[in-house]
Order: sequence, then C-alpha cells, then structure tokens
Amino acid sequence: RKVRKLYQNRILAGFAGGTADAFTLFERFEAKLEKHQGNLLRSAVEPAKAWRTDRARRRLEAMLAVADLDNSLIITGNGDVLEPEQGIVAIGSGGAYAQAAARGLIENTDLTPEEVVKKSLTIAGDLCIYTCLLYTSDAADEGLG
Repeated sequence: RKVRKLYQNRILAGFAGGTADAFTLFERFEAKLEKHQGNLLRSAVEPAKAWRTDRARRRLEAMLAVADLDNSLIITGNGDVLEPEQGIVAIGSGGAYAQAAARGLIENTDLTPEEVVKKSLTIAGDLCIYTCLLYTSDAADEGLG
C-alpha cells in the first residue's frame, strides 16, 4: 500500500517515487517513530542531520508525506523536512495540481476534508496523465491522547 498507518495508527504516511527507495524511507522513519514514542516532528527532523553525511541516504528517489492530528510534513529522499503551507500535503507527479485544487476548494467551499481530498485527487487525475484516478482514503486515529 502506498498509504499506511504507523505508530499505533496515530500517524498516516504515504509515498511517491521509487518503490524500493520509498520503503527504505518508510523503514527509517518508522524506526525513529518507535524510538521517539510517536513524536512526529522529532522523528522526522532528527534523522535529517545524519542524512547529509550518509551518501546512500542522500540519493533516495522518493518522498514521504506524513501526518498526525497536529502536524503534516513532507520528507524528501535528500533528507529535507518540509512543512507545507496550510497543512495541505501533496506529493508525486500530480501533487501540484492536487494541492492547488485543495487550496481552492478549502477557501471557496464548505466541503468536508474527505470531500476536498476526493475532489482534489479527481482534478489532479484529470490534469496529469501520470496520476491515477483510483485511490483509497484513510485517517489517523486519535489514539490514547
């Protein structure tokens, strides 16, 4: 699956890019989540320091989109950690289309978050030949607090 729940179902993570590289990113990120007891920000930022000196890590051709109930981040295969504007995370070939569509829908409609996601992905799929129109939707659990 391209999207999965991590750390007691509290964190959603999805990938774009090369599958083998993405699974490498998933494994490293998931290990940090366990080490830092599900702290999303620390689990994403701490490895970025070591990333810069590890030649094998620097060239991963994948990106992760990760989110919990409070934060949304993009982790690149270059070791960069980005916090998207307005919490709208979009990666992959149709990411810019989906992000623009989501922003427009959020600012101009009263759609639910799930409806915004579905409509944004449909728009991206219509505009980008590399974006699949088949998708699944998932949400992180609130967990134990």
